[in-house]
Amino acid sequence: MAEKMIRLRIKRQDTPNSVPYWEEFAVPYEPGHNVISVLMEIRKNPVNARGEKTTPVVWECNCMEEICGACTMIINGSVCQACSALVEKHGTDLTLEPLTKFPVVRDLHVDRSKMFDALKKVNAWIPIDGTHDMGEGPRLAPKDQEEGYRLAKCMTCGCCMEACPQYNSRSTFMGPSPIAQVRLFNIHPTGDMSREERLEILMGEGGIAECGNAQNCVKVCPKEVPLTKTLAELNKDVNLYGIFGMLKK
Repeated sequence: MAEKMIRLRIKRQDTPNSVPYWEEFAVPYEPGHNVISVLMEIRKNPVNARGEKTTPVVWECNCMEEICGACTMIINGSVCQACSALVEKHGTDLTLEPLTKFPVVRDLHVDRSKMFDALKKVNAWIPIDGTHDMGEGPRLAPKDQEEGYRLAKCMTCGCCMEACPQYNSRSTFMGPSPIAQVRLFNIHPTGDMSREERLEILMGEGGIAECGNAQNCVKVCPKEVPLTKTLAELNKDVNLYGIFGMLKK
C-alpha cells in the first residue's frame, strides 16, 4: 500500500526583485502535522517532488502558538497562521503563497515593516518616561478593561491588511490594524492625554476616511479583534472631534 503523502505547491521567489515561480514537494503524512512542521520536513531534506535537489523553503515563524503573528501566509487561498493550520483541517494538498500586500523578502517570508511604521505614525504607545515612581496607575472601568483586552490581542500578523481591498500599493490607507490600536490607547486614562493628537492623524492622509467598510478584516482576524466595531467607534470620535475642534477655532 502506497504511503500517504502531503503534497505542497509553493510559490517561491529567490530575491525581492526576482521573478516568482512554483515548486512542488511531497512529504510523508503524519498525524498532527501543521504547515510549519511540514515546511520543517522539507528543510531537513530539500528535494522537490521530481526528486531534484533544491534550496530550502524560506518562511518566518517564532512562537508556534499563534501569538507572534510572524508566520502569516496564504494557504489554499485563505490568509491564516501557518503554525495553527493543521493538515487535518486544510487537507493533504496544500498551496502556499506569501502575502500579497507586503514586499517579498524570499519565498514565503515578507517584510511587514510598513505595518509597524503605521503604528509609529499613530503614536501607538503611552508617553511615560519612567524615570520616577508615579504610584499606582489610573483605574479603568470594567467595560474599558474588557474592550482594551480584546484590542490588545492584536499580534500585527497582517491578516486584516491582506484581506482589506483598500490596503494596497495604490492607496495610502494605513489599514485596520494600526487604526484599531488608536482606540486601545485612547480609552486608557493615561493614553487619553494624547487622544486628540491620534485623532488628528486619523483625519489625515491614509486615515479612517479611506476605510471602505468592506468588513473583510474582522472575518479573517485570528484573534477575533472587533475591528469593524472599533473602526465605527473611531469614525464617530473623529467626526465629533472635527466638529468641536472647528467650533473651538
